[in-house]
Amino acid sequence: MLLRRLFSRSRPMRHFALVDGQGLCRALRQMQEHPHQAGWVEVREPSVSWLGAPLPAGARLTPVVTHASAARPLAA
Repeated sequence: MLLRRLFSRSRPMRHFALVDGQGLCRALRQMQEHPHQAGWVEVREPSVSWLGAPLPAGARLTPVVTHASAARPLAA
């Protein structure tokens, strides 16, 4: 077990922000995996100044998807 831990690569820590329904940051978290609770988004670099405020425009790593794109047939 100790040898496996010594020679295995650990996953890097990732940064997450909890965003509520109004778009305000309510919490910050640093983990190796995405949190399982709803509302967590991955951010580039967390800042305590975001708490209680909307996230800056370039803070999110993944884009926000508001609706699923419908499959459209290709024109012939």
